[in-house]
Amino acid sequence: MTDIVTTRIDPDHRTEPWWTRAVVYQIYPRSFADSDGNGIGDLNGIRSKLDYLAELGVDVLWLSPVYPSPQHDNGYDIRDYEDIDPVFGSLRDFDELVTEARDRGIRIVMDLVVNHTSDEHEWFRESRSSIDNPKRDWYWWRPPNEDGGAPNGWTSAFSGPAWTLDEATGEYYLHLFATQQPDLNWENPDVRHAVYAMMRRWLDRGVAGFRMDVINLIAKRVELIDGPERGSGGGFVMGPQIHDYLKEMHREVFEGREGTYLTVGEMPGVSIDDAALFTDPTQGEVDMVFQFEHVSLDQGAHKFEPIPLDLVALKTNLARWQVGLAETGWNSLYLNNHDQPRLVSRFGNDREYRYESATLWALVLHLHRGTPYIYQGEEIGMTNVRFESIEHYRDIESLNHYREAVEEFDQAPSSVLSAVHAMGRDNARTPMQWNADEQAGFTTGTPWIAVNPNAVEINVEADRASGRSVFGFYQRLIELRHSNDTVAFGNFELLEPSHPTLYAFTRTSEPERLLVVANASDEPLSTELPMDVGSAELLLSNYPVNGDAPLHPWEARLYRL
Repeated sequence: MTDIVTTRIDPDHRTEPWWTRAVVYQIYPRSFADSDGNGIGDLNGIRSKLDYLAELGVDVLWLSPVYPSPQHDNGYDIRDYEDIDPVFGSLRDFDELVTEARDRGIRIVMDLVVNHTSDEHEWFRESRSSIDNPKRDWYWWRPPNEDGGAPNGWTSAFSGPAWTLDEATGEYYLHLFATQQPDLNWENPDVRHAVYAMMRRWLDRGVAGFRMDVINLIAKRVELIDGPERGSGGGFVMGPQIHDYLKEMHREVFEGREGTYLTVGEMPGVSIDDAALFTDPTQGEVDMVFQFEHVSLDQGAHKFEPIPLDLVALKTNLARWQVGLAETGWNSLYLNNHDQPRLVSRFGNDREYRYESATLWALVLHLHRGTPYIYQGEEIGMTNVRFESIEHYRDIESLNHYREAVEEFDQAPSSVLSAVHAMGRDNARTPMQWNADEQAGFTTGTPWIAVNPNAVEINVEADRASGRSVFGFYQRLIELRHSNDTVAFGNFELLEPSHPTLYAFTRTSEPERLLVVANASDEPLSTELPMDVGSAELLLSNYPVNGDAPLHPWEARLYRL
């Protein structure tokens, strides 16, 4: 008998919110479409592609930050929460985007980055001006320790120490990311209420919700900064007050407001038990979380130490999240985003089997229970890029890692660059490949980061004209989620959990039962399918199928049993 991992959920879905059937499309604005030829994507560029997105069938556009920013971390260092960076357009352009998207049945979700601001934000300018400034405790300031150094030994996510000495006042400020991204002090109620007021103003403009950047990091474990345990590990993962903060945010921003909104919290280090509590609708915190367990399985001691994917580990991990949030909570489903390498290069074969592996992972992911997230270019099978020199890269994380590894740890530049090729965030940030023209149709100017040279072959026009279109495959998956209760809500059962290349599971909502079988391998599947499909109806496949023939390399099928 086949081993299974099973979920069980309430079959009555009449009260489920709209986002349980929705598909979200993430746009990295500076790399999506440039309307004015300055080499940087913008809001009017997005507006020009709304018909394309409507044809794909997505319900929500999540915009990475478009606020005014010095761009040290490509917009995740925000100078002003209340405006649009001129490089992307204006508030009027934004309002028109919201209206035109709504006319096509598409909602807009904003990126909310409130663990930290830019060091050019007016709040921080005031805070650093003097120890007595009223906004001094809007950020984390501490005097040097007894040895004259940083308050503790925390390190930044972008390499180097997490504390920087400000010469003007002789104190250190905390930044869990870049030195230009000082952390806000959420212990201060004035900070929290300023953030809530800002969020309400964006909702007033028609925004349908927020993706909340590293939101669990807003709650610091203060005893690891000031107490006897200061400097011990894990202090900046998540403090217990996070639930109070998110409940207060829900009350102050969303409660009593007409309509239903989408809130997804990016939460490094979150567990299934944590996520069930965060996403329990009775708690009033967030609708779903982005967790990182499954996208850390191909990493060694750190991100830039890639190791081969263990498919058994991946499907076991995703199944645990399916089971863990089956009765309480909700999953987000993603394998691509602006911080991850391209899916088809990372977990597939982007050479001989690019179409097949791109569509295999699409079918596998979208047939799980949760809200799927598509990252721009994923729907045409865009791949990683291999720039020949570190000078061609723009991402602060990759640049800092390269500098530290080469200059401080004396690692070979070629091996460090190879790791950046595999895992660097710029893989996801090269311009969207619209056609085979110069600069891939992204801009008439010089792009802020070079276009992937394979845009001549891999682009929207070529894919949509092909008899094997990744875009067309995604269209069918999205329509299934919109129309089929079993896809949206059905119980999940993982089959053959220990098989090294077969990813198989069922989704059931009586009387319907769906079977997914996928061969994540360059070799044909040598074993029989886990269930008899002789009388089953084939709903979707990325190969022509003759009966119950063995699976080809990177073949995926969806059956109705």
